Amino acid sequence: MDKYLICLDLDGTLLTDEKKISPFTKQVLTTLKQEGHELMISTGRPYRATVPYYKELKLTTPVVNFNGAFVHHPTDFNFINKHETLTKEVTQQIAKKVPELNIKNIVAEVKDNIYMHYHDSVLFDAFTMGDPKISVGELDKTVQEEVTSILVQAEESEMPQIRKTLDELFAEVIEQRRWGAPYPVLEIIKKGINKAVGVDYARSYLDIPQKNTIAFGDEDNDTEMLQYVEHGVAMKNGIDDIKAISKYVTKYNNNNDGIGHFLNDFFDLRLNP
Repeated sequence: MDKYLICLDLDGTLLTDEKKISPFTKQVLTTLKQEGHELMISTGRPYRATVPYYKELKLTTPVVNFNGAFVHHPTDFNFINKHETLTKEVTQQIAKKVPELNIKNIVAEVKDNIYMHYHDSVLFDAFTMGDPKISVGELDKTVQEEVTSILVQAEESEMPQIRKTLDELFAEVIEQRRWGAPYPVLEIIKKGINKAVGVDYARSYLDIPQKNTIAFGDEDNDTEMLQYVEHGVAMKNGIDDIKAISKYVTKYNNNNDGIGHFLNDFFDLRLNP
């Protein structure tokens, strides 16, 4: 049997809109795992917000967090972690642009430490999964270390100008990615880092040939990963740009076992939904 590496984005892909793994998709993934294939989570989320699904699927593989900025292995202490960061100077300079760019808030994350520019109860609730340490205050003053990622929150109408300005100022050192619903959020990580970089690092460690790779995604931040793997699969509910660059598109969306049905057919498992 040829062993495959199956890479799973979480929000809008593996997870339903209620942030759950549906029973049929879980059955398919469990079956594939029992047959010897490797399942791996590749997400923009930090690890603390990934743990419940990692444990639910009983995974024993590396994890790609922060869109490739942090690659680690929760159960193998011999795995050499890969952590790519932004300098504190870049974070501070971006924070100083808040007033002139009509930015509502900026959040900087260092693994499980969170720095929030302004207190925001909605964002606060969204980031408390996993009980991180949260600091509130102007980031150009509070951040005194390299950060894993920066999240910029603003009105949708302001996003094009924010992206343009940040690109003009920091294009040589940052990558920008959009998050999907429910928040209009721009994520910033180190230049040259994306999910494909993380997947390649983990794939090499697992010693699985690239021709035996599958990945699922729905958003802008999945682009490089879906192009990198042999079988890139866009979700039916994914954005048009992702569907355009993917080899396949699922028949069903994330709420209707899009991943489960695709893999059931791809591996001819013949499981009944």
